[in-house]
Amino acid sequence: MQIDREAIREILMVAKRLDEKQLLNAVEGNISIKRGGYIYVTPSAKNKAFLTEEMIAITDLDGRQVGGTCKATSELRLHVLSYRMRKDIGGIVHAHPSYLTAYAICGKPVETKAYPEMMFKYGRFEVAGYGRPGTDDICRDLSPILQHSNVALLENHGAIAVGPDAIEAMNNMEAAEAIARVLTIAKQVGKEKDLPEEECRYLLSQHEEKQVTFS
Repeated sequence: MQIDREAIREILMVAKRLDEKQLLNAVEGNISIKRGGYIYVTPSAKNKAFLTEEMIAITDLDGRQVGGTCKATSELRLHVLSYRMRKDIGGIVHAHPSYLTAYAICGKPVETKAYPEMMFKYGRFEVAGYGRPGTDDICRDLSPILQHSNVALLENHGAIAVGPDAIEAMNNMEAAEAIARVLTIAKQVGKEKDLPEEECRYLLSQHEEKQVTFS
């Protein structure tokens, strides 16, 4: 088996940035890349700021580990099953960032009629029903959401973002958390000033016309 060192280095870079941005804590959250018939994924119960190349687990597409000195994340099934949902997904970030996770714990989607950039680019962040972490059940309601969105909340758990690689998945997670933070602060400042219904329909229609899949 030929190990893709670039994939491993990309995971380490993404892990470091997410740690610096406080989007993952010491042991929660995981990152993966699907490349060359294998899944490269962060290990279980390891601080993402101190990962080394040999610690990144390598599995086949069914999740059987074939490389790496550490055991793959306990959330491996989330990654394995999510890659099967869309052929264009090449990278996944699962994390528990504060604002998105707060919405997930409340079982509340992130949506607005006042933030045009959010509506145009993402529409809304929907909530997949609760499934026990580490089991196939965590993906029970996820597939329909990922068919039209690159970010989803996992009820009572956290969030998942996908992309053609781990960097774009990271970018989607960062953007989603920033949006959730702004909307939370806006509610504390006062009542959101909704855009006119006609403008909301236009922005959401523009979002729906865009392809969710990656080029």
